[in-house]
Amino acid sequence: MTELPKAAVDRLIRRAGAERVASDAVDALIDILEDVATDISSQANRIARHSNRKTVTADDIKIASR
Repeated sequence: MTELPKAAVDRLIRRAGAERVASDAVDALIDILEDVATDISSQANRIARHSNRKTVTADDIKIASR
C-alpha cells in the first residue's frame, strides 16, 4: 500500500522537467521514495534512541539522510 499520493509524485517529476509522465513511472518513483524514506526514518529513530530520546527530530532526519 502506498502512502504517497500519485498526483504529488507526478508533480515532482514534472517540476524536474518532464513534459509527460507515464503512470508506471510514477508508481516506480513512489516505491523508491517510500523505501528511501523508510530507511532514513529507521536510521533517524536509531539516532534518537542513541541520544536517549523517544522523539525523532528534524536534525535526526538530516543526519540520517547523509
